[in-house]
Amino acid sequence: MGSAEEDYNFVFKIVLIGESGVGKTNLLSRFTRNEFNHDSRTTIGVEFSTRTILVGDAVVKAQIWDTAGLERYRAITSAYYRGAVGALVVFDITKHQTYDVVDRWLKELYDHAEPSIVVMLVGNKTDLAQAREVPMEEAKMFADNNGLLFVETSALDSTNVEQAFETILKEIFHKVQKQKQRSSQSNTVSLGSESPESTAPAQTEKRPCCVAL
Repeated sequence: MGSAEEDYNFVFKIVLIGESGVGKTNLLSRFTRNEFNHDSRTTIGVEFSTRTILVGDAVVKAQIWDTAGLERYRAITSAYYRGAVGALVVFDITKHQTYDVVDRWLKELYDHAEPSIVVMLVGNKTDLAQAREVPMEEAKMFADNNGLLFVETSALDSTNVEQAFETILKEIFHKVQKQKQRSSQSNTVSLGSESPESTAPAQTEKRPCCVAL
């Protein structure tokens, strides 16, 4: 897998947002390393991991950023969102209060991210179905009404984790392809496509938008 990691057509930055404790870090580790940490403590700072997958005939490198505890300080800066082309807004299906603040997270996201960003609402911890507080139908209706993708997952037993990330990556890829058809260069860059031909010239002049640290 080492050489495949270096050989890719696009880099898509995806951010994970939502209240502390909803399982963002374990979703990230399950998708990128197939790991789950039962003793996952809140970490300070921003973490990101990558995984490369095939979308159609293109190799896409997903660069997935995790807020890793910053949400409790409400200190997430615009740098976290800069260059993101996808976002997973995660809530815990067993804690209604984490779902109640999804609106606030969406507002913050849209205040800082590109308008073209692809957003997925994720109800996590389906392995605790007996403690469910958020009906799936309610969350799906909210997602439909707000133009969001929607899925329920369990980072613990892997349910729909692959599907969640693959679905959003495919949606981003299709959006990039449509933009490339409409405009040969400018809009693809704003959507976060990092094909060598579209970003190499820009890198010599300034930092590319999608690698904000």
